Amino acid sequence: MSSSCCTPGRSTLTIAPAVSTAPPRPQAALRIAKQLIALPGGRFLMGGDDPDGIPADGEGPVREVEVAPFRIAPTTVTNAQFATFVKATGHVTEAESFGFSFVFFGLLSGELEAASPPVEDVPWWRVVEGATWRHPEGPGSSFTARQHHPVVHVSWNDAQAFCEWSGTRLPTEAEWEYAARGGLVRRRYPWGDELAPRGRTMLNIWQGAFPTAHTGPAGPGTVPAKSHRPNAYGLYNTVGNVWEWCADWFSPDTSRVMRGGSYLCHDSYCNRYRVAARSRNTPDSSTGNIGFRVAA
Repeated sequence: MSSSCCTPGRSTLTIAPAVSTAPPRPQAALRIAKQLIALPGGRFLMGGDDPDGIPADGEGPVREVEVAPFRIAPTTVTNAQFATFVKATGHVTEAESFGFSFVFFGLLSGELEAASPPVEDVPWWRVVEGATWRHPEGPGSSFTARQHHPVVHVSWNDAQAFCEWSGTRLPTEAEWEYAARGGLVRRRYPWGDELAPRGRTMLNIWQGAFPTAHTGPAGPGTVPAKSHRPNAYGLYNTVGNVWEWCADWFSPDTSRVMRGGSYLCHDSYCNRYRVAARSRNTPDSSTGNIGFRVAA
């Protein structure tokens, strides 16, 4: 697998990418593009040299990068938005085409956990038949009570289909980091260097001993896309909650870049919820902690 420990992945050779034929854009699609935040672009310092960074991920060196003016969504795409897209286009996600996706074992019923094989080297991930964006924890689960949560179990290819329909695109990795930093220079997080300034919870990551003891106020999983305080540019949850697909290849291989970390990140094994952190997965892969936000 070319994916990281954060998200298991599929082989890109297993099945052809899902295809969506997008009709003329309805008002719902146009509204998504109109909600994007305009940013001026310019030069900024990209990357990090955090002592607890992950050199193999290519976080550094810190370098000056220039981005042109662009627009980006304040939140990741929600279940409600993705449902509108699917209704309009009939798009079938790759999780639905493959018949399975990857789910964190702590979110499964005992019966389903026992029936779902673990992923080698990362046994907290289970291969769950019937897990899709509609059924985030497999058969019997539903997104209906999570309309404003990020959509998950969407591949890079699924995200591309949504962008085609909505007249948007995925942000480049440089655009993503520029926007996520909110104008701050060489800070660990979108709000500064302290994880919890004055004890305030700023993001949705694992609390407790990973992967068996979650001690947060609610169980592990996504929170609404507009949770917590936005950064200075008005973007919500650029770190934590769900990984976000970017347009770029991670390196000259089969993986695409993901940024931001997720609700399963923890400093004991995967502290990739820092702004400079990055990860990867194959473009046909989907899990219960990968989503995306759009740009233009």
